[in-house]
Amino acid sequence: QVQLVESGGGLVQAGGSLRLSCAASGFTLDRYAVAWFRQAPGQEREEVLVQDAPSEDTYFADSVKGRFTVARDNTKSTVYLQMTSLRPDDTGRYYCAAVTSRHWAQLGRRSEIRAYTYRGQGTQVTVSS
Repeated sequence: QVQLVESGGGLVQAGGSLRLSCAASGFTLDRYAVAWFRQAPGQEREEVLVQDAPSEDTYFADSVKGRFTVARDNTKSTVYLQMTSLRPDDTGRYYCAAVTSRHWAQLGRRSEIRAYTYRGQGTQVTVSS
């Protein structure tokens, strides 16, 4: 079955850290751009970051620069989102999505999640103050 599955969400205090995982099954991520999105209650879904492949060039939203990093383990077809110095406004449901790098070259940044071929169901992150 071809799918993306996110995990690692939870409740954390402000200033804390979490690592989210995005695991692909049925395909490998080595030639896929992977993006993380988040959606807070009552707000539109926003792109947190997108990482191209195989270059691993990464583009971050201004709101997470310097606090979030991303890493890939292609042997596990998994992308990790490391979140540090979390703030209450980081609260939301986090989704990963993937599209071939060739296709992403046409999409570019700030594309809507529906433009991505594969999308996960999300994992909830709650940051308490």
